[in-house]
Amino acid sequence: MKQKKWGLLLVLSLLLSLVVACSSDGGEEETSGTENDSSSEEEEKVLNFTNLENIPSMDPSVATDESSFIYLAATMEGLYRLGEDGTTEPGIAKEHTISDDGKTWTFTLREDAKWSNGDSVTAHDFVYSWRRAVDPDTGSEYGPYMMNGVIQNATAVSNGDVPVEELGVSAEGDYTFVVELENPTPYFESLTTFGTFFPLNESFVEEQGDNFAINTDGLLSNGPYKMANWESTSNSWELVKNEDYWDADAVQMDKLTFEVVKDPQTAIDLYETNKVDRIDLTSDLVDQYQTHEDYQIIPDTFVYFIKFNQEANEALANRNIRAAMSRAFNKQALVDEILNNGSLVANGLVPADFTPLPETGEDFRAVNGDLVSYDVDKAKELWEKGLEEIGQEEVEFEMLTDDDETTKLMVEYIANQLTENLPGLNVHLKRVPKEQRLDLDTNMDYEVQVSRWGPDFLDPYTYMNLWTTDSGNNKMGYSNAEYDKLVEETSTTLAQDNVARYENFLEAEKILFEDAAIAPIYQASKAQLISPRVEGVYVNPFGSTYEYKYATVGSDNE
Repeated sequence: MKQKKWGLLLVLSLLLSLVVACSSDGGEEETSGTENDSSSEEEEKVLNFTNLENIPSMDPSVATDESSFIYLAATMEGLYRLGEDGTTEPGIAKEHTISDDGKTWTFTLREDAKWSNGDSVTAHDFVYSWRRAVDPDTGSEYGPYMMNGVIQNATAVSNGDVPVEELGVSAEGDYTFVVELENPTPYFESLTTFGTFFPLNESFVEEQGDNFAINTDGLLSNGPYKMANWESTSNSWELVKNEDYWDADAVQMDKLTFEVVKDPQTAIDLYETNKVDRIDLTSDLVDQYQTHEDYQIIPDTFVYFIKFNQEANEALANRNIRAAMSRAFNKQALVDEILNNGSLVANGLVPADFTPLPETGEDFRAVNGDLVSYDVDKAKELWEKGLEEIGQEEVEFEMLTDDDETTKLMVEYIANQLTENLPGLNVHLKRVPKEQRLDLDTNMDYEVQVSRWGPDFLDPYTYMNLWTTDSGNNKMGYSNAEYDKLVEETSTTLAQDNVARYENFLEAEKILFEDAAIAPIYQASKAQLISPRVEGVYVNPFGSTYEYKYATVGSDNE
């Protein structure tokens, strides 16, 4: 998932908060010592959270980042959704069957699922949404990324070669949805939990036109919550329980509120005054709070890396220049001293403890090992060779990054390391809000960029498909025919041979770093303070970072 899709680009979500009551003008009240504790408002179950940035998009066909997919997953539901421990559980689909050749999936939909306007959720809503996601007129990045090579004719549709009606999806009546795949896809069930595959109410979307998904009035929900008091520029918003949701009895919270908070000290102040119940700790705060009884390290599968736009200039088109920069900063010192939150050095793309190899059960990362490591001497050797090849003595780059506090510290460290270890290199930092960075990435309007990716489904393909020549997420001018072939075969000729698929993934990852296409930085973890009052909020290993459907307040605080 981008730079939340994990980019993020680079984002460590700052904090989640919990209070029992909230005043009408948005002010927060503490939960004890007042005479109004018995008021109806205070009897509501309300969790107050914070978010690191605004929500870039609530359009499932357009969204590409972490925050967007978190709130889409809270307000909408696909064929399946993620439950505890990242397992799939029934959503709008009650069950499905798969043909003997593995290419035809037939989903039986529940008949009690409703949109928040009272309309029934039907197979036609899935047909419309999936077609919209690959329609060239929509301009979706994720539609082609998720569906090309998977859904029959998706590539031809997204390229504009055939009409959207040729996409391999159909409705057999209102409650039977049929999907034709190009090839057997081992991870397809988990894929259906992802936001790009959520249904859309065609009549509502078409009626809204350009106003669709830009504010609360332009949204419909079919999931656990409905969005309230939100527009595209909002610094705060709410999720309120969707009483029309088919499984509303499982939703315990009346309301979740969110406010954008970027300053780490503000987060600490909120936590220490019992106004929030979960926060991310920046490195300078970890030492102070690591003995706190609420302190936890939460492992993650987001991988942070540097993207090189090879079309930006001659220097970045040079492999030795890129390879030198990949080796010229001390990643161990970065995770230990700058991040200080349990993050791991990344010397490859696929993260550790994400997926085991078939048959042997060995971890993918352990088998492929370190493909690019910190090595100043090697970096200087490659740098001098690269400068000679391009006929320059000095090189200057602008590094595009997000503007949150943790990212600021990290990129300043990386920039200092690069300029110190590579003579003649000057790095200028361009810090922008994540939404703006994502737009600049889409338009390839950058030179060097700090980005990240989190998995959308449980398979190495979610990482490896990023860098194929025609990937909508490549956006850096990288192309290698052998890499493309190896990755393509994992979803075509080798689709039913999982051992061979993983052999291709291992080899393709090696090629990626032989080409110095990207420079891995670290695999994220979160150092957090989490109150024992917070229950039922799941952290997913892929897809939406948080699952809020089962959130509740600890019984001793009800």
